[in-house]
Amino acid sequence: MTDIVARIQAQNYVANSRSRLFAGLQQRVLISIILPATVLMTALCCVAQNYDGPAELPRVTVSSAMSDTPAPGAVISLNAGDDLQSALNSAACGDTIQLQKGATFTGRFTFPAKSCDDNHWIIVRTSSPDSALPAEGSRLTPCYAGVASLPGRPAFKCASVKNVLAKVVMKSMEAAGPIEFAPQANHYRLMGLEITRLQGAPLVYNLASIESSGTMDHIVFDRVWMHGTAHDDTTRGIELGGSTYVAIVDSFFTDFHCTGARQSCGDAQAINGGLGNNPMGPYKIVDNFLEAAAENILFGGGPATATPADIEIRQNHLFKPMSWMKGQAGYVGGANGRPFIVKNLFELKNAQRVLLDGNIMENTWGGYSQAGFGILLTPKDQGNHCPLCRVTDVTLRYSSISHVAAGMQIANGLSDAGGAAFAGERYSIHDVIIDDINAVKYNGAGTLAQVSVGSGNPVLQDVMINHVTAFPPTTMLYIGDHLTTTPPMNNFVFTNSIVNAGPYPVWSTGGGTANCAFYDSPLTTFNACFSSYSVAANAVVAPPSRASAADWPSGNFFPATMADVQFVDYNGGNGGDYHLQSSSPYKGMGTDGKDLGADVDAVDSATAGVQ
Repeated sequence: MTDIVARIQAQNYVANSRSRLFAGLQQRVLISIILPATVLMTALCCVAQNYDGPAELPRVTVSSAMSDTPAPGAVISLNAGDDLQSALNSAACGDTIQLQKGATFTGRFTFPAKSCDDNHWIIVRTSSPDSALPAEGSRLTPCYAGVASLPGRPAFKCASVKNVLAKVVMKSMEAAGPIEFAPQANHYRLMGLEITRLQGAPLVYNLASIESSGTMDHIVFDRVWMHGTAHDDTTRGIELGGSTYVAIVDSFFTDFHCTGARQSCGDAQAINGGLGNNPMGPYKIVDNFLEAAAENILFGGGPATATPADIEIRQNHLFKPMSWMKGQAGYVGGANGRPFIVKNLFELKNAQRVLLDGNIMENTWGGYSQAGFGILLTPKDQGNHCPLCRVTDVTLRYSSISHVAAGMQIANGLSDAGGAAFAGERYSIHDVIIDDINAVKYNGAGTLAQVSVGSGNPVLQDVMINHVTAFPPTTMLYIGDHLTTTPPMNNFVFTNSIVNAGPYPVWSTGGGTANCAFYDSPLTTFNACFSSYSVAANAVVAPPSRASAADWPSGNFFPATMADVQFVDYNGGNGGDYHLQSSSPYKGMGTDGKDLGADVDAVDSATAGVQ
């Protein structure tokens, strides 16, 4: 049985890969005309190898090391009270602007466009020597701004507490800033800075962004602390806009939140992108602490005629303080007492070729307009201003998601105004641990994943969920497709996982008999909702007594309790050790010969040092 399943998966993958390659060739017809046949076949070979399951991986990455951003020119030293804007205006490509450590520079500073190149960057940094900062490749914490801890956040584990940063502060006005990049600004590295806003001042939209819907390229944020204030509305840290080759590394983002009291401040993010009409990507978001109320990272959600591509998101800690949840001890809300708008940890509405690898994602809850899912892969023609928006080729691997009301929402749905996005397809999700899914505490759905497509949307297809360990209390899979208006979903794979069934293991998303999942029976639902699928070699734990193995696709396992799985330490599905004991019946039972569930060693290795 396992050989048959593996062969079917391999055949589906090869067929899908061929269809993707030929679809790509249709978009590159000029290349096929110009290139010799041997060169074209070589290119096809290389593209075919750049896949994780059904999802194409990023084609391009951003080089962000200090050695990649040389600044061989003059050093311009600024002390407290000196004019930072004049220094930015007069700096030549290759210069370094050093801001006095401990000094504050207040204003709204425009980084002008200059004709810089890869050998002549402009660096704006603290005057502290490199030895006073964390080593390159290590995350900066508020300790380096003289702050030993923040309420409700994980311990900083400071070796020492000393302010070695320079502070750049937005002045008292409702606007974006203090960092703005002029259209076509390029080759800037910001390093060793605290970037923030005044407490009690009006709304600040973006602490760093591009002016006037322009473009920027080759920008690196390195070892910065970017933050709002405890109660004030601050919409986001970095608005990527029409940018290319941007890296955000080894940095710390806190206190981005909105209460919704102002129409202009609804969803807040640490990092936002995927909007506008200019080329976007590649992006590198690596080794950061990212805190925000609505979505910690969001791509899409507004008008756009382009899609950001080649996005690398690795070894970040995405976090919301539980004190932002009303009713929790030490509750913190807006200055008006209203709670912050909380939605999810990571959301894609417009993005392609995205790699999420080695991230730790913690704490989200429902109650505003969502049901507490940790991750959303939901292409959206937001406001009917983005019909070309898509979410395609997303890889989520070697990561953990904890303390959420639900795991993942994978859905193609219409906008509130009735518009359909262009595509949502090719997702590879594997070696992921999702624990402490709690529908009551976190006010939400209590499911592992929603997999659905609404009427009038593009078909959801090529979704692979493999080697996942998760403990949903209510439902394993919510599934939905209104077959009267939308074809069945295609190429769905759910294999090699250890998942709690819940009292409603495979359930309809609603809509009556028009929904293919109406009968709430696993086998009936899979046969009706998917034109092709593989659901095999899963340990579905504690299915309800009214269900039997005959109600499921063949080749799955049904342990009666979590004790029968034989984890090293289940710990109630919250922070346990999810290795299998040597005596577990699910050792080596995967279609690939591996243990069922996530590869815990691989997850631990990928997330080492992230938290």
